[in-house]
Amino acid sequence: MDGSVIVTYRCPMHCKMCNIWDNPTRPSEEFAPALLEKLPHMRSVNITGGEPFVREDIEDIVKVLEKKTSRIVFSTSGFFPERVLEMARRHPKVGYRISIEGLSCKNDDLRGRQGGFDKGLRTLLELRRMGVRDIGFGITVSNNNSSDMLDLYELSKNLGMEFATASFHNSFYFHKYDNQVTNRDEVCANFDELIQRLMKERNPKSWARAFFNLGLINYINGGRRMLPCEAGTENFFLDPFGNILPCNGMEESCWYGTMGNLNDATFEQIWNSPQAAAIRDKVAHCPKSCWMIGSVSPVMKKYLRQIAPWILRNKWAVLRGGRVDTQRIPFYKVGNNELQGLR
Repeated sequence: MDGSVIVTYRCPMHCKMCNIWDNPTRPSEEFAPALLEKLPHMRSVNITGGEPFVREDIEDIVKVLEKKTSRIVFSTSGFFPERVLEMARRHPKVGYRISIEGLSCKNDDLRGRQGGFDKGLRTLLELRRMGVRDIGFGITVSNNNSSDMLDLYELSKNLGMEFATASFHNSFYFHKYDNQVTNRDEVCANFDELIQRLMKERNPKSWARAFFNLGLINYINGGRRMLPCEAGTENFFLDPFGNILPCNGMEESCWYGTMGNLNDATFEQIWNSPQAAAIRDKVAHCPKSCWMIGSVSPVMKKYLRQIAPWILRNKWAVLRGGRVDTQRIPFYKVGNNELQGLR
């Protein structure tokens, strides 16, 4: 399974699409690194926040997680470049995704901090100079930055870096309930263009990203999720208080629940508990159709055989001078609960 560790809800950014910064945890509330000794072995771990590098003991967290997985990736604003670079010197195998929401002016406006773009880009360039391999941009597309997404993609491609995308969502995690793409035609057209460019690459990973971005078009247009959500089965989140959560997309107006708290029991006791089973049932009946990488990536890997024909068919179309078909959205029946994703 994949794990996401939310180490804090403190954040120096003031993003317009996220209010974590206005709802911070106190350091005294956040779990101690030793608590992570209870976690199982995982395929990969994403360390996220808030801003992970506000924690003074972040290296102690990494030292524990290195024993639990072969792949750790930070999601960070890059606002503390020296802390990031020091981590990279001490732990060269750790990866980084710097959240950048557009080119300089657009990024700084959306993230509410002047100089954020410059800090993020300089951090990435220095990581690259140091030889860190698993690095890249991460952009959350909202109403006014989808055209910048294409420029960032070209920048990341020319720098030989990864490029991760998302659309803004509403959830308890973001403390936002009014995020809505209002210029859907423009945003979806830019995602369509990104898909065409990704499918022209030689790397099969980019072809899979094209499929993921098709899911973002579907999500923005209000479509039912293409693959089932198996949050709490194929992945989990650990919050700063020690709670084991199925995902970070829950909305209290729909439902919210934890599987248990790691301070009170072992991971195995929580994972196999009646409370966890009840949460999985909630997931199976969840009315939302979120399409976020934390819960989508595990099921894309699990159902690769099912989605491979779409990838190969559209790659073949591009090789013949055609285009990826983004108009017909596939839906995969792989044991989905018939009520999942239906409001």
